[in-house]
Amino acid sequence: MNASSKQTPRTIAEYLEQLRAALRGADPALIQDALYDAEEHLRAELYERTGRDEAAMLEHVVESYGAPDEVAEIYRDQEIKIQRAIRPPPPPKRRSAAGRFFGVIADPRAWGALFYLLFGLVTGIAYFTWVVAGLAMSMGLSVLIIGLPFIVLFFGSVRSFALLEGRLVEAMLGVRMPRRPPYPPQKRDMSLFQRIGAMFTDPRSWSSMLYGLLQLPLGIFYFTLIVTWLAVSMSFIAAPVLKLVAVLGDWDVGTCVGAPWWICDSVGWLNSWGGATVLCVLGLLLFFLLLHVVRGLGHLHGLLAKHLLVRRA
Repeated sequence: MNASSKQTPRTIAEYLEQLRAALRGADPALIQDALYDAEEHLRAELYERTGRDEAAMLEHVVESYGAPDEVAEIYRDQEIKIQRAIRPPPPPKRRSAAGRFFGVIADPRAWGALFYLLFGLVTGIAYFTWVVAGLAMSMGLSVLIIGLPFIVLFFGSVRSFALLEGRLVEAMLGVRMPRRPPYPPQKRDMSLFQRIGAMFTDPRSWSSMLYGLLQLPLGIFYFTLIVTWLAVSMSFIAAPVLKLVAVLGDWDVGTCVGAPWWICDSVGWLNSWGGATVLCVLGLLLFFLLLHVVRGLGHLHGLLAKHLLVRRA
């Protein structure tokens, strides 16, 4: 038993601090979920037992819900199952370089990253617009009586889109993200204005806005890179089909439809069947290389999302 659990907590804040200590070293997303769930459960228990003080309620909770170290062990066990669910076993490792290169097509992380990065332009436009419009309106309305409620709603919406983005990152990139909002310490002892102030001073609120602003340039970069790369590789792969169509239709097209004009002018044999085959093979290699690139970009983007959207333990 951990030293933090030897003494029965007397307040909810002490229970949560002991739980945080018992989870030290775990994934920050796991700690955020565990603290929020425990805090919500303890507040509900205290509300239902209005005749008891916190110490008496916690004695009952330690017997039913569990001591902080026991709850921590339960969450660690659940985390193993969650990690297995969001990170399916990778394809078996291949010894040859060719096997590792072409085996990426069976890796679900590569396909998840491909679709996430393409879809990132849409979410990037939405996040960027919401953050810029929200900040501008917050500053403009701050001098009016409706300014404070609007600012509070805007900051709350930022936390909501951070959770939504976390679900997308976890589902498509396989990076563990929280399922609960950040745990607000000592929420019961804070006045309304103190809670509002804590929302403004919370680094996660501002880092989430930064993430929303970064999503637009990153989304443009990802979308441009992937679409251009796919267009080139698909046109190369289609070279034999274009050559066949040209031959059957007696058209003077050749295979240069799928290659830059300066390549066709300098390398005339590309207009032959051999050239069409070379372009097709090159297109396939480019496509497999793209899957490797987007898998790496997806991993880096997942780390960025984890750093900016998850509260450090």
